[in-house]
Amino acid sequence: MQALFAASQQSRGQFLESPFVLAYHSDAFVLPLPPGHSFPVSKYRLLRQATETSLPGVRVAEAQPASDGELALAHEPGWIGSVVDGTLSAAQQREIGLPWSAQLVERSRRSVGATIMAARAALFDDEGVAANLAGGTHHAYAHKGSGYCVFNDVAVATRLMQAEWHRHRRRLLRVLVIDLDVHQGNGTAAIFRDDPTVFTLSMHGAKNFPLRKEASDLDVELPDGCTDADYLAALDAALAAAWAHHGSTPPGLAFYLAGADAHEDDRLGRLKLTAGGLAERDRRMLAALRERRIPVALSMAGGYGRNLATTVAIQRRTLAEALAAWRAWHGLRAVEECVR
Repeated sequence: MQALFAASQQSRGQFLESPFVLAYHSDAFVLPLPPGHSFPVSKYRLLRQATETSLPGVRVAEAQPASDGELALAHEPGWIGSVVDGTLSAAQQREIGLPWSAQLVERSRRSVGATIMAARAALFDDEGVAANLAGGTHHAYAHKGSGYCVFNDVAVATRLMQAEWHRHRRRLLRVLVIDLDVHQGNGTAAIFRDDPTVFTLSMHGAKNFPLRKEASDLDVELPDGCTDADYLAALDAALAAAWAHHGSTPPGLAFYLAGADAHEDDRLGRLKLTAGGLAERDRRMLAALRERRIPVALSMAGGYGRNLATTVAIQRRTLAEALAAWRAWHGLRAVEECVR
């Protein structure tokens, strides 16, 4: 037994000598927004810089763009063409909340690409955990954009991972989408409506955007002013329901939208979670997935703090929790390999 323990520690040490959880970014393409615009475009660069300087265990790389063919796995060709060609109507741009630009197209492609790359790393490269430093564009429908979302990164990545998994493994890949952004994932719910291979869980503010919600497989609506204890209790109950739904056939991949906009300082959130409460949320979520050996691709999703530095600090802490989860994932794997 002592020899087994020593071998497992040595194997675990080999994994942790290069402790890199992968995170992909798309912030090189800065949107030309009018002065005073509410979209916090500088957040993504600040988060990347904070990650690079203070989380040496996270390896940051630029994402590649999603192709038209990849986008078409979840979006109608007419919508893709309108975005790419710059023929969006004024009404369509208002619904997105962002003016069309070449930078918007490229950034939107690469935000999807970042989630694709994170999902591939987590699932096919056996990383277990990987991240997109943006993403979580859950208000985009198959046929339109909305709420700062042009293309739905999780929907496209889900469809692509299912296709690649079937091609390589000849098996069905069941996917779990856990959306903890403060706004309901209406576009994602609509895209996967009546699809038994994808389970969508959205926990969000009941009175927040969007005014008209879509039906997820599991929606948990929270009252304005919800605090840490009530939020975490609701999360535990929601996860218990999700595990009960899957029974003896757990999903093979999860997407986790770790929005920072449930924080008490958020301009758009209306909830009252502390930074510590959000960190505990991330810890519980990632631990639950690790215990069930479900690979996960994280997206940072929303965050609109009155002080942008507060939002960046919250999302940097999410990435720190992802790094801890990655290390635990590989520590568990090392022991399992020694036992075998």
